[in-house]
Amino acid sequence: MRQLIGRGLARTAGLWPDIARVYGWVHRAAHILGNAAGEAAIVVQRRFNGLAAAMARHGRRAGRLAEAVDHFCKVARSYRPGLFHCYAVPDLPCTNNGLEQLFGSQRYHERRATGRKMASPAAVLRGEVRLIAATATRLHPPTPRELGHVSQEQWRELRCRLDQRRRAPCAPVSDAIQPRIWPPWSTKHASQLCRPSFFA
Repeated sequence: MRQLIGRGLARTAGLWPDIARVYGWVHRAAHILGNAAGEAAIVVQRRFNGLAAAMARHGRRAGRLAEAVDHFCKVARSYRPGLFHCYAVPDLPCTNNGLEQLFGSQRYHERRATGRKMASPAAVLRGEVRLIAATATRLHPPTPRELGHVSQEQWRELRCRLDQRRRAPCAPVSDAIQPRIWPPWSTKHASQLCRPSFFA
């Protein structure tokens, strides 16, 4: 085992300096986003932007991992507009893992209730009502007093919008996605299938 580890380290010795340098950058980014000191959102954003700019400026020093550094900077730029809200809004999770788990449990309960393996078509037509209502009810069951303060005007507008969506005509299936049979099927082929000579 010692010899195997020694040979592996010897053959990859040229990669470790680049890995150590990039690991330092990524570890620094995780430390900034972790915000153990509880700094304000603007401070966290300023520090992260400075680190991302430094990584983009010195990315070529990463050697073989330069492309990975460029990808990190590109993803950071795309996520940046919504990356720092959790530091400004109290009790807002830093990740969407909880939200994904919440909708995953909703999908599981709907599959158990309907017996469908796939999502119900009603989830597309009435998803904005069914998903939100089921999720909110599971988190906080409404009281009769809260139900009594519902705006009837907004309720009617919602019902009207859902009815219009339900009555909308379905788009015709185009020839491009229709399954084609070749050669064209006919009763002649069916009669041939019933003959033993067809299988010979």
